[in-house]
Amino acid sequence: MNKNSIPTDIVFEIFWRLPSNSIARCRCVSRLWRSMLRRPYFTELFLKKSLSCPRLLFALQARQGVRRAADFHMKLPGDMYPNIWGYTSGLMWHSKDGRAHVICNPSTGQCASLPKLRIIPTNSRSFLGFDPIDKQFKVLLLAPYYYPCIVTLGTGEMKWRTIGCSLPYYPFSEGICINGVLYYLGSHRITQSSVLVWFDVKSEKFKFIDVQSFCKRHTTLINYKGKLGGVDLDYVHVDGVSHNLELCMWVLEDVEKKEFSKHAYTLIDSKLAYLDVSIVGGTPTGEIVLSTSYHARGAFCVFYFNPESDTLHSVEFRCKQEALAFCSNRVYVFLDHVEDLKFNVIKTTSAATSSEARMQKDRGTFESINKFDALCLNDDE
Repeated sequence: MNKNSIPTDIVFEIFWRLPSNSIARCRCVSRLWRSMLRRPYFTELFLKKSLSCPRLLFALQARQGVRRAADFHMKLPGDMYPNIWGYTSGLMWHSKDGRAHVICNPSTGQCASLPKLRIIPTNSRSFLGFDPIDKQFKVLLLAPYYYPCIVTLGTGEMKWRTIGCSLPYYPFSEGICINGVLYYLGSHRITQSSVLVWFDVKSEKFKFIDVQSFCKRHTTLINYKGKLGGVDLDYVHVDGVSHNLELCMWVLEDVEKKEFSKHAYTLIDSKLAYLDVSIVGGTPTGEIVLSTSYHARGAFCVFYFNPESDTLHSVEFRCKQEALAFCSNRVYVFLDHVEDLKFNVIKTTSAATSSEARMQKDRGTFESINKFDALCLNDDE
């Protein structure tokens, strides 16, 4: 080693203190830096630092596409309009009518399109799940009268493949992944009865739990202390003039026994009385997080409700002024954002053209026509 060179451990200590977007730029400086910053030792160290201090992730609905607000350095392709989208273990995804699927890494500001399908089903829904054992992300695609279709990210040549058989239940809620299990609410195509769908990301197996007696159509699924929770909000009028916000929650206590606990709370706060609020999720300490769905001249609130102490407090945020010029007032909030540098999302466009053929009921499978590696582990050269 050159006597004037900086020891490697000191170099890692310096890089470790940088934000993720600076790390992404440093990888472009030289081959040496790229190699160092892709080492598993450094990416794991960076992830542990982020896990020790998870953050809120904000996104604004723009007139064209979505622009990430807080760091304000990431914008999805302008022709993508995110009607169904979410966040799982450091990655974001959205789809356009279930047809075009885009995966994004907010930590690096990169995005990639998933393989397109030869037959593009209508009314499809997609969910992003994470297997913490094999450390794999998978996208699950569901459509009426079709077999479930899944693609594993980071496997080099990504291809859609079918699993199981056609499901009688169609999703009506957003999904949430907790400890390697993807949950969503679905209704039977014929009877319209409601079920909770349990999907193990690793084994790719389904389970179904009847929730018809207490589940509502607008229920939001959250992670409540490592367990699945479902939360509903309703305004209750008081004295015919004012009204309070009632929060009802059920928690899945035991999957095998299909046992649930149910709770109800009344949230009294003058700020909540006249605001359009939505459920964001749950914190590791058991607080239920709500936020205003829209900002007013750049200002919006995030509320933290503690069921155990029955306390509620709020934090006000303001959008950066440059975002207000072209963004609408719709605000999305995601909890426990972690910066994961292991996945390098390469912005890729598909060379294949998609078919606009409509769904055929006598055809029970999807077929992939794209072959490219859009998402790969950074330590794979």
